[in-house]
Amino acid sequence: MLYLQCKIPGVNTLELVERLQAAGVELDFEATKELVHVISLFFRTAAQNNMSTEELIAKLADSNSKWSKQMLQVIRHVWTEQGKLITTPEDAKHMLTVGQLVDLKWKLGMAVSSDSCRSLNHPYVTMMLKVANPSGEIISRSFEMTIPQFQNFSKQFREVATVLEMV
Repeated sequence: MLYLQCKIPGVNTLELVERLQAAGVELDFEATKELVHVISLFFRTAAQNNMSTEELIAKLADSNSKWSKQMLQVIRHVWTEQGKLITTPEDAKHMLTVGQLVDLKWKLGMAVSSDSCRSLNHPYVTMMLKVANPSGEIISRSFEMTIPQFQNFSKQFREVATVLEMV
């Protein structure tokens, strides 16, 4: 719900898997990821259609899926408490569908030996990015650059920041 209320940039599925497993729920990463997508879709659709709690529960109960009474009670509770805080349908139409940068880390390294290369001794920069894709899933990516590539990247990043400050 925090993601749908635009309070967090995405859902950290790996953290959610760990929390579920700590609570005794055995779901693997892929199943948890699909569950997040399905529930987000239900709540987003309900918000866009201004559905009441009873309408949402009736639609879910009538669907082909087999919803238990407990699951429907949880959805009823969450929708009643938090459903009104989801972005309005008008806001949802104007939202960008691009990923959002959540975290950026970098570190400087130097390779000094290798079985396949004779002379390394060149520094490199490792970039680690966390990006929330449009569905809310947080994805981690990393890549390496030479020092000149990193300097160019840094320059371009500063230019983007300057342009964004003007907007």
